[in-house]
Amino acid sequence: MSLSLPADPPSARSLTGVVPQILASLEGRGEWFPPTRSAIVLLVDGLGRANLTARAGYARFLTGRMTKKDAARTVFPSTTAVALASLLTGETPGTHGLVGYRVRIPGTDLAPNQLKGWETDGLDPLTWQRSIPLLEREAAAGRPCFVVSQPRYAGTGFTAALQRGAEFVGAASIAERVERAADLALRYPGALVYAYVPELDTIAHARGWESDEWAAGLERVDGAARDLDAAIGSHAAAILTADHGIVDVPRHRQVLLREGDPLVEGVNIVGGEPRMLHLYTEEGTADDVLNRWRDAESSRSWVMSRDEAVAAGLFGTSPDPEVLPRIGDVLVAARSAVAYYDDREADKKPQNMIGQHGSLTDQERVVPLVRLGAFG
Repeated sequence: MSLSLPADPPSARSLTGVVPQILASLEGRGEWFPPTRSAIVLLVDGLGRANLTARAGYARFLTGRMTKKDAARTVFPSTTAVALASLLTGETPGTHGLVGYRVRIPGTDLAPNQLKGWETDGLDPLTWQRSIPLLEREAAAGRPCFVVSQPRYAGTGFTAALQRGAEFVGAASIAERVERAADLALRYPGALVYAYVPELDTIAHARGWESDEWAAGLERVDGAARDLDAAIGSHAAAILTADHGIVDVPRHRQVLLREGDPLVEGVNIVGGEPRMLHLYTEEGTADDVLNRWRDAESSRSWVMSRDEAVAAGLFGTSPDPEVLPRIGDVLVAARSAVAYYDDREADKKPQNMIGQHGSLTDQERVVPLVRLGAFG
């Protein structure tokens, strides 16, 4: 069976290129952005370009500054751990090794959460994430590098895996984070500042991106972006971007995998996340699992083998052999507004989520690149 997947336009910019291009601009040789004295990457978790434009009335500043070409495509799967790893290393998932939300450690039955498994499952931030973080490289070369984020992220394994080398600056509110980022960029010539805003994604998971709460959160982000632009003026530059977009999945669109379901027969671990499953199969059952899922779900999801996904370049052009066993034997990427849950799990709280992401749709993969300050 031939696999038909959505193709990126030849001219599409990748999220992996954002920080390398900003660094090039700091050296006066950028292709995407003009030269600048210092630069800020403002990452708004979950702010897909389609989500932003659909709620333009709540983000008049950002949408007023965004042209049709101010967009990038995030990596696959379109989920935070994978995308932030690609943003902050400049590498594809098949190289840095973070290939999903829950991913099996080869040779074990463990599939740790890639955001929190550093603490709970002993993932080594210096080896499990396999690429040198750009912040570490630049700091070692003498560039002032800073991370401005919520204080709770200081000292975590995920922070060490991707942001080591930079000075961590804790700031509780979005407004405070933007203020601190602007101050650092203005005070330190040549600085690279990474500022992280997780609030919109948190609201989307709980209430959905079409909710009034999400719209109010977007208004706060829009105001903060306006303040950042005003604070740095032409003396520093900033790019506002995101790791992924959001699709709302109501409860009646959830697909619950229960004991005795043929779809879990031969499946040892259901990994990934609700819109992009990594299915790790028992020995010798991968083809049968693939065929059963295709027969049942291909009308609303892309169902593919690991080899097909790798051949299609979904994890990069040349995934490292050490990374390949981390990828599921069978992958299920939702095409319509559905989400898959392993209902055999005792914890049902994840089934309360409304906003979802992880798959290949444009709503999940296309993110904004809004230019602020000297980039504007």
